[in-house]
Amino acid sequence: QLHLVESGGGLVQPGGSLRLSCAASGFTLDYYIIGWFRQAPGKEREGVSCISSRGGSTNYADSVKGRFTISRDNAKNTVYLQMNSLKPEDTAVYYCAASQRYRACGSSYERYTYEGWGQGTQVTVSS
Repeated sequence: QLHLVESGGGLVQPGGSLRLSCAASGFTLDYYIIGWFRQAPGKEREGVSCISSRGGSTNYADSVKGRFTISRDNAKNTVYLQMNSLKPEDTAVYYCAASQRYRACGSSYERYTYEGWGQGTQVTVSS
C-alpha cells in the first residue's frame, strides 16, 4: 500500500501562489512517476501535471501551462506543485498519485494506472 500525503493547500486570493507537496512514506518515490490531479465540486477529476521518476519529463494541462510548475526532490521523497497566478477556476481538491508502471509522463498520463493516491488537499481561490 503506497502512502501519499498532500499538503500546502489553503485559501488564496486570485493572482496569488501556493506550493503543494506530495510526500511519500513507507516507500521511496525514486522509481515512481507522480501525477497531480484535481476535482472541483460537480466536475470530473482532471489531470493537472505529471513528472517522471527522475524529473526528466513533465506534462501539464493546457489550463495551467505557464502558471504551474511540477518538481521533485527524491532525497526528501517529495514532489511539489508550485502554483502561481491562481484563478478562481483553480479551486478544487488536489490529489497526487504514484505509478511505477511508466517511465515518462506522456500526454495520456491522466489515463495511466496509479498504484497509490493521497487523500487530497483543498485549494480555494477567492477574493
